Amino acid sequence: MGNKTPQTVRIRTEYITLGQLLKFVSIIGFGGEAKAYLATHEIEVNGEKESRRGRKLRPGDLVAIEGKAYLIEA
Repeated sequence: MGNKTPQTVRIRTEYITLGQLLKFVSIIGFGGEAKAYLATHEIEVNGEKESRRGRKLRPGDLVAIEGKAYLIEA
């Protein structure tokens, strides 16, 4: 993941899905692209590989996508 400081992603709900996060940080343009993106890119949630677009991300989760890190906060 590298030593870069993670970008904070603030949410107002209990959780955000991985597909919603990809859209929120402008990695994909719309939700329908999430499945294809996840099939061709490596993503880690809290250090473990993840490929489910419906994975629930909660405050405290750290997501690594293509050398960038995102920290979910409330």
